Amino acid sequence: MSDITLIAPNINIKMKAAYYTQYGSPDNFSIKEVDTPFPGENDLLVEVHATTVNRTDCAILKGSLLMRLFTGLFKPKKSIPGTDFAGKVISTGKNVTQFKKGDRVFGFDDMGLLSHAQFMAVNSNKAISHIPEGLSYEEAVASLETVHYAVNFINKIKTHPGQKVLINGATGGIGSVLVQLSKFYELNVTATCQTQHIDLVKSLGASKVIVYTKEDFLNTEEKFDFVFDAVGKSTFGKCKSILKDGGIYISSELGPNAENPFLALITKFTGSKKVIFPIPFDPKSSIKFILDLIAIGKFKPVIDQSYTHDEIQEAFRYVASGQKVGNVILSIYESTN
Repeated sequence: MSDITLIAPNINIKMKAAYYTQYGSPDNFSIKEVDTPFPGENDLLVEVHATTVNRTDCAILKGSLLMRLFTGLFKPKKSIPGTDFAGKVISTGKNVTQFKKGDRVFGFDDMGLLSHAQFMAVNSNKAISHIPEGLSYEEAVASLETVHYAVNFINKIKTHPGQKVLINGATGGIGSVLVQLSKFYELNVTATCQTQHIDLVKSLGASKVIVYTKEDFLNTEEKFDFVFDAVGKSTFGKCKSILKDGGIYISSELGPNAENPFLALITKFTGSKKVIFPIPFDPKSSIKFILDLIAIGKFKPVIDQSYTHDEIQEAFRYVASGQKVGNVILSIYESTN
């Protein structure tokens, strides 16, 4: 399949893709033969080598009312899942100048890229970049979705060396990036994790670790400039007691009652402790930023497990369990060739 040549859009060449037509369970996925997409004038046709199964994918599959406003009210608008990819350019549209056949590329779009498939067509103006030499497809794709959301935590605040941050959920996809970014900005990092992950979290940059199965981080007498709830399992109300005056709480989730966007508005004017809601914008800038950090050796993605294309149901179940460490890879090329 890697030597595919598309001569005209009416020539039907089949590919394997994960496919679903209903929200809900990973059981709704099947691997199906569908037509290989034909790239438009501004598109790339990419042979997908690796993608991830991430929290965004799981949220789209689950189909909450808020998510359905973007992805389809009664059924998914896009039958092939996948929000990120790393792969090789097979062909380009006639207007594409920044990429060429054979380039290794990676990219992200949280509204869906149909990347859980052997091939995908993607507009060359989206958040796509060349993969640097020495970075594998798996490492590249693990530096996208979680990085984008973590960068949007950091971008919403002003930091100074020596400030204290507590990161709740430091081994998750977003949390493992936040620890590294906080270290890069010379913050003093306290992080929560399970006992078996203490060494990993310290290696990422935490100076202190709280094992959440043994100790409630809210019971500490220490005060923090920032609390980053990377798993969205606490609240501003609970964390106020460990924030300094002028401290900031940021969560990766809306909150138990979807209160965080509202609190972000009202805490601007009430009290000295604030909520910031990290609405993620500009994935192109996130990719550029993390490539700069990779180039100087200040970031390395954390990868937990890899699944084959045929194991997509198991991959989604594992991510939905909340037990993953860093990123879960879906290997497309290796499992279909």
